[in-house]
Amino acid sequence: MVRLYIRVSGRVQGVGFRWFTCATAARLDLTGWVRNREDGDVEMEVQGDEGPVEEFVRAVSRGPRYALVDSVERHALTPEEGERSFHERGSLW
Repeated sequence: MVRLYIRVSGRVQGVGFRWFTCATAARLDLTGWVRNREDGDVEMEVQGDEGPVEEFVRAVSRGPRYALVDSVERHALTPEEGERSFHERGSLW
């Protein structure tokens, strides 16, 4: 079990990025959250088995059809027990 913090920069707000992220996490049976940042980035935490988490990172590095991802920052975190879903959180502003 692994957990990552991921911050995606580029044209990632207003293009269905959070919806894409939630759908991808659900398809891969991952847990965590995603939200918009005031600076235009999207940040998230994702947790699950290493293979599906890496597939998730590859997907969000491309993004949905109208997104333009410039950079992806990632950091390992300690897994959280008891988390059951992947969901959107409120924006940071």
